[in-house]
Amino acid sequence: MTTGLTQITIKLNGQPRQFTVSGEETLLHVLRERAGLTGAKKGCDLGECGACTVILDGRAVNSCCVFAVQADGRSVETIEGLGSPEHPHPLQQAFIDAGAIQCGFCTPGMIMAAKALLDCNPRPSREEVRQAMSGNLCRCTGYAKIEKAIMMAADVIVKYAERGEG
Repeated sequence: MTTGLTQITIKLNGQPRQFTVSGEETLLHVLRERAGLTGAKKGCDLGECGACTVILDGRAVNSCCVFAVQADGRSVETIEGLGSPEHPHPLQQAFIDAGAIQCGFCTPGMIMAAKALLDCNPRPSREEVRQAMSGNLCRCTGYAKIEKAIMMAADVIVKYAERGEG
């Protein structure tokens, strides 16, 4: 008799983690309920709002639409893997400085989508920022402050890289 369970290993925020998952279990569920990482939020559960955005092998994905078994052997980055209260990631600091945070529900997904963009394109145009963020919805701040925060963070990240601190 088969239980339908599979053992997977994920490189989660740089650390290998093993989970036993069912075939229909989502990556979002594993992150929140098994790993205790609640930064990725369950919003629409349809891949429409971006609240559950994480970075999977360098690409922003809606973790509610990825089966956990699909993440086996892959790298997953969540908001918990960025910065710390004492030393926030430049994106986290820029969101604070630009006033791009209101209720905070969408913020982790926004930051992870922005990080995926800046990791592959450190000097995006405003249009590229808008395109990269088009899958992330915010009901509080509007998008001008979010766009401003991403552009601010891009400047900081580029300066760090130029000084060899990146």
